[in-house]
Amino acid sequence: MRDVQFNHLTRFLGACIDPPNICIVTEYCPRGSLQDILENDSINLDWMFRNSLINDIVKGMCFLHRSIIGCHGNLKSSNCVVDSRFVLKITDYGLASFRCTCDTDDVYALYAKKLWTAPELLRMGRPPPQGTQKGDVYSFGIILQEIALRNGAFYIQGMDLSPKEIVQKVRNGQRPYFRPTADTSCHSEELGILMERCWAEDPLERPDFNQIKIYICKFNKEGTTSILDNLLSRMEQYANNLEKLVEERTQAYLEEKRKAENLLYQILPHSVAEQLKRGETVQAEAFDSVTIYFSDIVGFTSMSAESTPMQVVTLLNDLYTCFDAIIDNFDVYKVETIGDAYMVVSGLPVRNGKLHAREIARMSLALLDTVKTFRIRHRPNTQLRLRIGIHTGPVCAGVVGLKMPRYCLFGDTVNTASRMESNGEALKIHISSATKEVLDEFVCFQLELRGDIEMKGKGKMRTFWLLGEITDDDVI
Repeated sequence: MRDVQFNHLTRFLGACIDPPNICIVTEYCPRGSLQDILENDSINLDWMFRNSLINDIVKGMCFLHRSIIGCHGNLKSSNCVVDSRFVLKITDYGLASFRCTCDTDDVYALYAKKLWTAPELLRMGRPPPQGTQKGDVYSFGIILQEIALRNGAFYIQGMDLSPKEIVQKVRNGQRPYFRPTADTSCHSEELGILMERCWAEDPLERPDFNQIKIYICKFNKEGTTSILDNLLSRMEQYANNLEKLVEERTQAYLEEKRKAENLLYQILPHSVAEQLKRGETVQAEAFDSVTIYFSDIVGFTSMSAESTPMQVVTLLNDLYTCFDAIIDNFDVYKVETIGDAYMVVSGLPVRNGKLHAREIARMSLALLDTVKTFRIRHRPNTQLRLRIGIHTGPVCAGVVGLKMPRYCLFGDTVNTASRMESNGEALKIHISSATKEVLDEFVCFQLELRGDIEMKGKGKMRTFWLLGEITDDDVI
């Protein structure tokens, strides 16, 4: 076995003969068996490639029958394997003493192995384990039908017989002799004739593999060069398929990358997200003047107590989805939402001079106008009462944390803006004197003095109501 070296036979490497782990080690063929390839509908086998597979079997069997081994004895499609270069090689030849008829309860599997066995061998009580050359030719005829029709071993059109029934009918030898279907509509007439000669009842009527080789060369007009061309064409097609697959995977990767970046841009400001993507550390930054907006829902706690958790989640999702769509129209950045609290800032991370106060004011008016017509699904007759507070001043901003990083604002301005909201009134916009001073420079907002209000931790602060924006139509 070690001395047998041929391109269409798998190379024998060694054996383990220590019971119970008796096994044979041979050359590995990664494309799988011929049976696997024929049963895989996703593999398109044109006749050029099928003829190439048939030629490989014939070449391998010609060499085997001329060698000291003499016969195969177990030739079938599962014992024909295909290597990485799409070359078919015959395996499980020689070492007939390793074969034994194991007792098994699986009758189907026991008879399925005999579908390729010649009738004269089926009738023997103890057939020779090394088989016979004419028996190998019969097995080759069954493989030819598998390759031609791709319907499995011993396919019979219009009949659904078990392997046991097929084997018994072949063994009986009743005329007409029971054989597979040779459908010439699926293959050439010459190939059908070759099948029938190979599975002839009388072994003497079967050709040997040298005769089969000559016969195939006559009806197979395609030479070695065209088979090579076909192989190269297949390899090119395989490469193109790989390129297409790589392109599809690349597009899928880019799409997922885009989704991830969009999500990152929603969590963090664009400039901060870009720094994180580059692997840079985001340094905290001080801003001399920004305007911060806070709002919450008056009576939200009691409303939540009278609603189911799912209804509360639905309410906040509807409200904040509406708010998010509105603030996109202004130069602002949504910092966070905590329960019913909604926090927005303008003037960072991209500075905009003194426009931050105007942007927050206009945004607040738009949100307040929207909330007056907002409809709560589970309480359609309830008016949502939004309370808004605004303050302007310096802050420090930076990214906090490694897991789920957040862009946070720090400084007394944040606390003051929160106090402006908590000391405000429902459906009103409460602003500080610092914000009023900036808004006065735009001369387009209608403000009303509220008075001096006692703020927790701040003492008395003079505050104002933002009533609206004066438009050109109002002036006329």
